[in-house]
Amino acid sequence: MFFLPNLDYEYDALKESISEDIMRLHHQKHHQSYIDKLNTALNSYPELQNSSIEELIKDIDNIPADVRTAVRNHGGGHYNHSLFWKCMSPGGGGEPEGKLMADIIEKYGSFETFIDEFTSKALTLFGSGWVWLQPDMEIIASPNQDNPLMFGQSAPILGLDVWEHAYYLDYMNKRDDYINNWWNIVDWKFVENRYTSAEQAV
Repeated sequence: MFFLPNLDYEYDALKESISEDIMRLHHQKHHQSYIDKLNTALNSYPELQNSSIEELIKDIDNIPADVRTAVRNHGGGHYNHSLFWKCMSPGGGGEPEGKLMADIIEKYGSFETFIDEFTSKALTLFGSGWVWLQPDMEIIASPNQDNPLMFGQSAPILGLDVWEHAYYLDYMNKRDDYINNWWNIVDWKFVENRYTSAEQAV
């Protein structure tokens, strides 16, 4: 049985970038819906109910066929959002430090170039999906509620939700404004800790 995780901040804490209305709707309705539908899908398979969300989505190709799509979509939605909430904080923004910053610069030449490339990947993702920063500093995009774990890749250290429900109330169709403002609330300390940690569960 999976449950909606609590946020580490109030719904209005990110209002300079994401309004209280969106945060409340996104967390209480959209994320809760993914959890409810995931739990329903697993009702017929008690042997899967004690698995972690990471275990389920890493093994997605071996999930029973009749619930595989539900676990992919709703389990992916649960995992992705659980990480997304932690990647943001009211004291976020700025730049990372330490090894993460050094490795970003080594890969991209500058932090500004990294921001540009990540933003470009998010702007050019067709339809709904996510953009991720991987531990090897690769920036990858995935459609719908897919994520790197489903394809045998490492757990991401940063994720951006570019589904319209993440921004439409505030930004309408201006995904670029949403992304540009999102950088002001990225919790780089969390991302740094995730990068240097051996355990990367949400």
